Amino acid sequence: MSKYLFQASYTQAGVQGLLKEGGSGRREALTQTVEGLGGSLDAMYYAFGDVDLLMVVDLPDEASAVALSMFIGAAGALDVTMKVLVSPETIDEAIRKNVSYRAPGD
Repeated sequence: MSKYLFQASYTQAGVQGLLKEGGSGRREALTQTVEGLGGSLDAMYYAFGDVDLLMVVDLPDEASAVALSMFIGAAGALDVTMKVLVSPETIDEAIRKNVSYRAPGD
C-alpha cells in the first residue's frame, strides 16, 4: 500500500453540504469511500486558507488513488489535488540506486 496526500478546496455546493452534514459526517462518508477502494483514511483535517481539507490516505495502488481523485472531483463539491507521499526509507533506497544522468548543457 502507498500513502497519498489529498488536498481539497470546497466549492459553494460543497460548503453547503458540509454545513448540512458536519465535519464528522463528511469524515465518515470519506472513510467509507476510501475503504470501498481497499484503503484506509489515516488522517483528515480541515484547514483555513487556500486548502480546506487535507487527507492522508493509504491505498493499494495508483489506479485506486487516481480513481478516488477523479470521482471526488467529478462530484463537483471539491476541487482536488493529490500527491504521492514517500517514506524516509524509500528515499534511502533511492539514494542507493546508481543513476546515469547528464544535466542540460553539460
